[in-house]
Amino acid sequence: LLFSYHGIPERHIRKSDITKSHCKMDKSCCSTPSEAHAYCYKHQCVEVTRLVGEYLKLDPGSFSTSFQSRLGFDPWLRPYTDRTIERLGKEGTKNMAIATPAFVSDCLETLEEIAMEGEEIFHEAGGNEFTTIPCLNDNSQWVLLLAKWIKEWNEKELISN
Repeated sequence: LLFSYHGIPERHIRKSDITKSHCKMDKSCCSTPSEAHAYCYKHQCVEVTRLVGEYLKLDPGSFSTSFQSRLGFDPWLRPYTDRTIERLGKEGTKNMAIATPAFVSDCLETLEEIAMEGEEIFHEAGGNEFTTIPCLNDNSQWVLLLAKWIKEWNEKELISN
């Protein structure tokens, strides 16, 4: 199971580091406790993946995090989704499912970049079964939750005004 999040340039992560020293853009800073995590997009993505894996009781090593949709020449968050899909296929992974938790509705990035291009990369690298897990889209439970949040936010605004 691969959790693919929308990428951003690494420099944005460094700029958001309130400590100006925690973010190292390596695997250690996201797992080392820091007040910087409150504002760190990468840490939050890694933490969502960890918590979902824990909730689903997934075996360690059976799921991972990657980042998609990079543009330009600056380094973006890694590992890159397309290269991760290719690497896993070449390493012998035969079945892959991809979830995109940062997207609440399917769009160009989830339908074209993941579902179509990702599947092609995976098959070319030797993989067999490729599944994309759809976004929440217009699922009635998601819409009801969103409506509840809006109502609660509006009530808080009325009270504070």
